[in-house]
Amino acid sequence: MSGVKAGIMLSNQQREGTDMVGALEEQLMMLRLARDRGWDSYFCGQHYLNEGGNQGLQMVPYLARLAADAGDMTLGVGLLLAPLHNPVYTAETIATLDVISRGNMVFGVGLGYRSAEFDAFGVRQGQRVQRFEECLTVAKRLWTEDKVSYESDTCILKDAHLSLRCVQRPHPPIWFAAKHANAIRRAAQLGDCLYHSPKATLATHKERLTLYKEELRRAGKPLPSENPCRIEIYCAKSRAAAMALGAPYITEKYQAYAKWESDKAMPAHERIDKSFEDLVQDRFVIGSPEDCWNQLTPYIEELGVTHFVFRTHFLGMPVSNAVASMRLMSEELLPALHAAKPMSLERIAAS
Repeated sequence: MSGVKAGIMLSNQQREGTDMVGALEEQLMMLRLARDRGWDSYFCGQHYLNEGGNQGLQMVPYLARLAADAGDMTLGVGLLLAPLHNPVYTAETIATLDVISRGNMVFGVGLGYRSAEFDAFGVRQGQRVQRFEECLTVAKRLWTEDKVSYESDTCILKDAHLSLRCVQRPHPPIWFAAKHANAIRRAAQLGDCLYHSPKATLATHKERLTLYKEELRRAGKPLPSENPCRIEIYCAKSRAAAMALGAPYITEKYQAYAKWESDKAMPAHERIDKSFEDLVQDRFVIGSPEDCWNQLTPYIEELGVTHFVFRTHFLGMPVSNAVASMRLMSEELLPALHAAKPMSLERIAAS
């Protein structure tokens, strides 16, 4: 292991009415800063029918545009809402992004949680897991088999041949978002690593990782080489400055999450419908570079994180705030991360 990687989350969620052309230029500026300062990856998530007075660009075309300026950075799909999408669309779209990135991408997947999205795509309550599993299983077959036959209510294939293949064989690594026990079992069966959520505490991450390793053992699969985690972060010269410049916007984002039914997907003890003072404890990373490093260290030494995906720009935040945080992180945190040695999952398994 050569060190811990650092990625930037470029969600480009903006308040409704924002000039999205100008906002895109700001996101490209952030990407170029990350590229030039040695960040390792860039990610974007996916939502449809945004609520709460905000808007965002759709993930796939947005990532394709970012790729043009990303240099050697890894492209991150983080996450595709798999139950909403046809397996053929998924297989061809991910293969296309793998070509665009020259075989340098990861494919993150999640079940989703918003009723508005499921309703819009005609996915009924009892179909969500089946549609999720179908999407991944059939996409994998299309990537690896010469001819695929399959029939369900949503997809009919008769000796279908996918001529477009992924650059990475058999496909890009699949990062799996999972919060509950059944989802973690699916992660072990269908994914390549567990992608830790920013909404959970470190203690919950450890519990999930323990279950994930047990499910891998049962499936006869090895421990993954990658152990990624997304983190909400704001770095400033002091904790007081970080709280003033970052906390109001993180608070607004998590209030929006609560309204978007995010708590429905969370265990009861991890609900996010709380004050910022309650949420910041053992979840968000905020403060001076030294504060941030001290808060990140347990993730490296106790959870064995190998790849952080940092979001430091939030809904309504002036891009100048985000850029200031990124510059300080580039100067003070990235060298330490790239030199760090995360605890191996083998050692965690033995502890």
